[in-house]
Amino acid sequence: MSEMKKLLEVEHLRKYFPIKSGFFKKEYVQAVEDVSFFIYEGETLGIVGESGCGKTTLGRSILRLVEPSSGRVIYDGETIFDGEKKSQPAMLPYRTNMQIVFQDPSASLDPRMTVGEIVGEALMVHRPDLKGKAYRERINELLETVGLNSEHANRFPHEFSGGQQQRIGIARALAVEPEFIVCDEPISALDVSIQSQVVNMLEDLQAEKHLTYLFIAHDISVVRHVSNRIGVMYLGQMVEMAESYELCSRPMHPYTQSLLSAVPLPDPDKTRAKKRTILEGDVPSPLHPPTGCRFHTRCPRATEKCAQYAPEWKEYAPGHFAACHCLDEGN
Repeated sequence: MSEMKKLLEVEHLRKYFPIKSGFFKKEYVQAVEDVSFFIYEGETLGIVGESGCGKTTLGRSILRLVEPSSGRVIYDGETIFDGEKKSQPAMLPYRTNMQIVFQDPSASLDPRMTVGEIVGEALMVHRPDLKGKAYRERINELLETVGLNSEHANRFPHEFSGGQQQRIGIARALAVEPEFIVCDEPISALDVSIQSQVVNMLEDLQAEKHLTYLFIAHDISVVRHVSNRIGVMYLGQMVEMAESYELCSRPMHPYTQSLLSAVPLPDPDKTRAKKRTILEGDVPSPLHPPTGCRFHTRCPRATEKCAQYAPEWKEYAPGHFAACHCLDEGN
């Protein structure tokens, strides 16, 4: 993989949301704090973590749907954010290459628009040359690509099931023929029986169109299935990253070990016999995160050093990165 092209590079990305805590005082919710990673062309990088850890904000900051506070985002060798924002008109060419599939399909589809209008909206902006018959044929082609048909173009989103609505969202993302798609928990709002269908469709589309995914989810068992590499986030920071098999078979960070210990096994007897790593306490507030390592308040291996100093992001095995003082001390 080392010879593969890096399509996306993120360096020290931060996103703070300001809030007012008094007449003169302003505080910040630290949603994403100093996150760095890259994605190879054609691969799927999974991002996993508890709800509220900053996964969605990270994905939207990369696409500049929300503006990052600082850091750098490089797409295909071109810097699209480095503290000085490209104007939205300057971002327009990148919009055709970078798209997103939202978590809640019912909330992301305009109920006043037909499916054809929803899928075709991006074509009107980015492909003004498509008109009349060619425009309608392209919409029908996109619907058929995601398992729907041309008759659905004249219906409204509320007439579809959750799985079908998510297929419409995927068709909308594919309309401008992107190279990179952020899949923001694309199956978490769907029934379990439908989830595998959507995941399989995403994998087929990736193979057919040579797409690159950033796949965000809180279920590590799903991420393990679809991803080439996995990054684990906790309270706005990346705590571990490795190839999917390596991370799931040899997790280094205590938080990753806890997540994997909660994954049920197909054999109920093995699930009951498996040792669980139970984390005590609640996730701290990103408004006032803990000093040092942000995980130390819930970590069973934490020491005084963990509370005082933030751990460095290091490569402990080829392609296996983590940030944990315990790994340095061999605990």
